Amino acid sequence: MKIVNVDFEEMPVLKCIEVLFRASEKDEQVNELMERIARYEPERLAFMEDDGNVRVIDAKRIISVSVSKKNVTIITDKERYIAKQSLQSIEKHLDKSKFVRISRHEIVSLAKVSKYNFSFAGTLCLEMTNGMETWAARRAIPQIRKILLGKE
Repeated sequence: MKIVNVDFEEMPVLKCIEVLFRASEKDEQVNELMERIARYEPERLAFMEDDGNVRVIDAKRIISVSVSKKNVTIITDKERYIAKQSLQSIEKHLDKSKFVRISRHEIVSLAKVSKYNFSFAGTLCLEMTNGMETWAARRAIPQIRKILLGKE
């Protein structure tokens, strides 16, 4: 069955989100959609900032996480944070199907890459949605290709 109508109705009196499914029958597709929505939980990343405070951000806002001169910088669509943890410890908390390590020093969100520029020389430039450009290490390119081709 094809989903033909998605609608939103604002109800200020509700204290939670209510989802209603309408179909001719409760089939496998309806069951799968209901299960997906029931399991939904936004991905969050908690990290300690340079000043010792713990910050929690929505992982889907992250563009990249990089390290330079012992500082780990988390770049989102609007902010820049300095984290006390190592790049490796932050990487453990990120979804590997959504984030990829492109070098020893950087991890990027696949959802925030707007353009992949593979050159004839075997290099890869990634253009991010915020206009930032970054380069993948040669040894990371095979893994990135696998992810892009859906083989990972």
